[in-house]
Amino acid sequence: MNQSAFPGFSGFPSAAVVGLYTRMMVVGAVMVAGSWAMAQPLTGNPKKGEEIYQQHCVRCHGTSGDGLGRDVKDLIVPPANFQALKSRSKTDMELLLAIKQGVLFSPMHGWGDRLSDQDIWMY
Repeated sequence: MNQSAFPGFSGFPSAAVVGLYTRMMVVGAVMVAGSWAMAQPLTGNPKKGEEIYQQHCVRCHGTSGDGLGRDVKDLIVPPANFQALKSRSKTDMELLLAIKQGVLFSPMHGWGDRLSDQDIWMY
């Protein structure tokens, strides 16, 4: 009598199990590689970043980033104050997404159609 201690298990994994395991390993490798890539230091260019800020951001966010730019009087929702803890505690990815895609229910529109990711990282 050839009975296994595990009913339905013949000793070799099925093709479905092997396929699932392979997919899990690939997803895991991509996640590890992606997190490693995101953890690499980004090099900015302060001079270029200042030019971009002056051209696109200063009107709302102000020269010192306090959210008191010259256009603030025309806005219902005030711009972010970059000196406030709420802004300073955001991750680089949160800042990138806010600049690239905009902020819902605020005057902060997305700049992704006008600035490249590299331009946004210049800040």
